[in-house]
Amino acid sequence: MKKGFQKKVLKNGMTILFEKRDLPIVSVAFAIKTGGIHEPLEKKGISHFIEHMLYKGTPTRDAKKIAEEIEKNGGVLNGFTDEIITAYWCKIPSKHLNIALEVLSDMVKNPVFDSKEFEKERKVIFEEIKMRKDNPGIYVLDEIQRMLYEKPFGNPLIGTYETMNSITRNEMLKRFQEIYQPNNMILCVVGDADFSEIMDFAERNFGNIKGKVPQFKIVEKNESKTEKRKGIDQVNLIFAYHSPKYSDKKSYASDVLTTLMAGGMSSRLFSEIREKRNLAYAVKGDNAINRDYSFSFIKVGTTKEKMNEVKKLILEEFEKVAKELGEKELKETKEQIIGNYQIEMEDSQEQMVALLACEINGRAEDFYEYEKNIMNVKLNDVKELAKKALEKNSFFALVPE
Repeated sequence: MKKGFQKKVLKNGMTILFEKRDLPIVSVAFAIKTGGIHEPLEKKGISHFIEHMLYKGTPTRDAKKIAEEIEKNGGVLNGFTDEIITAYWCKIPSKHLNIALEVLSDMVKNPVFDSKEFEKERKVIFEEIKMRKDNPGIYVLDEIQRMLYEKPFGNPLIGTYETMNSITRNEMLKRFQEIYQPNNMILCVVGDADFSEIMDFAERNFGNIKGKVPQFKIVEKNESKTEKRKGIDQVNLIFAYHSPKYSDKKSYASDVLTTLMAGGMSSRLFSEIREKRNLAYAVKGDNAINRDYSFSFIKVGTTKEKMNEVKKLILEEFEKVAKELGEKELKETKEQIIGNYQIEMEDSQEQMVALLACEINGRAEDFYEYEKNIMNVKLNDVKELAKKALEKNSFFALVPE
């Protein structure tokens, strides 16, 4: 356990996470243990819609005042909705911690859900849906989830025109009241602050009402699809496969395999696809490893004529890893992952998000065991995962018409 980390679950069920740092900056988040994974098909997008509305005002602060109180004190304010979490955060000089706590807690406790703003924000999200569709790199990520999972989880968490049109203000208010309760909340602070003061604030400002988080069954599948589109010049293709879930220690093999394949300019696929053959500019990979679902993917942009060659190269490289990966390359990849991890976690905001994810998926303390768990990944774990990816995968390509 890292020195300076503290955790406490209050009597009302709220979890407080804190990591002490010496720089005079704090990253603060109020997170709710719900996201797209907890939505029925007909209301897909409601978690994200609620997130937007919480920035629109409370009885004592309108949208402008919410932003000004953070920004005029040198902070940045934002939020995000993911499949397992909705979070409201800011990063601010530590002398203004109380301002951050006051503003963010007001947002998550007292949104007014103004009727006019509700309808205006619905239109904003329509534009966001269009933006995601118009951006090929984002669109293929949304579509590959459809290839990997049955509905409702297979549908993007932003929702569709139909679901966003169907959500009423009363439905939103009801869902907010059911879910945005202390036992479903995590308050996470990383930076120069006092843990007892943070706990005292939470105990004084939150009651004891219990909320419930709806659960839906997640059903895996594998499909492949090619979609044509006018007005684009490049194929965006994505290769994905189900990987071990968060609770499985072998999930750390996913980080190793993805880094090995597409983790920077020294990776196998970057070398094969870009450096040796000049078939693409970007070759990227990532993982979505969670308690209830987990998948990994490789994403490449190439020409229409070379799409099948790129796909063949991806499969061939996974086969090589499954058969030939050695201890030397495994060790080098682990060192790369740990170094990148240490650089990324220099940022208190990144650390805050990582702690939140670990707490929701299992326990925040897992975060501090990451390096040990990466070092414990066995050669055969990576080779077996590469073999499984070859045997069972999904593929999606957005192709110029």
